Amino acid sequence: MKGVNIFLADGFEDIEALATNDVLRRGGIHTNLIALTDDPVILSSHGVSMTADEFLPDLDLDADGTCEEDVMIFPGGMPGSRNLAACTPLIEAMKEHYAAGGTVAAICAAPGTVLSQLDIWEGKAFTCFDGFEDAIIAKGGVFKPEPAVVDGRVITGRSAGHAVTFGLAILCKVKGQAAMEAVKHSMYLD
Repeated sequence: MKGVNIFLADGFEDIEALATNDVLRRGGIHTNLIALTDDPVILSSHGVSMTADEFLPDLDLDADGTCEEDVMIFPGGMPGSRNLAACTPLIEAMKEHYAAGGTVAAICAAPGTVLSQLDIWEGKAFTCFDGFEDAIIAKGGVFKPEPAVVDGRVITGRSAGHAVTFGLAILCKVKGQAAMEAVKHSMYLD
């Protein structure tokens, strides 16, 4: 799947989706907010309504030509993370995306619910919200209680409080260190 896409299911964590989206757009990356169904309104875990840019059923899920600058992003939140994990077409697309050379990124509960469905974890470092690490550890993943962890084409974030750091890690992966530092500076984070 080409581009940088943030997948939203009812119950997503507001700040994890919006802060990530904000950081990436500040860095000049066009992001798409993708709903799992053809309903344009997605309700966050805190009752905020978001309008999707696109809908999973309408997307071309062909992974041909995918590269590591193409990123599938999964915010956490409950029951949002579980809703993402239960969406078979999304999980199949994620597996094909990663196999084709794309990057995957998830924060909070989503590494443990969504990314844990990939069979890539032996020796790979990750982070997530406490209590969601077991499925990845069982597959050989190495848990690191850090704000964001990048290991190859996998980017993980710890929690809502680290959403900006997670977004900056994705920005660095897609556009490089200088672009990330410029956004960090513009937000007075340096």
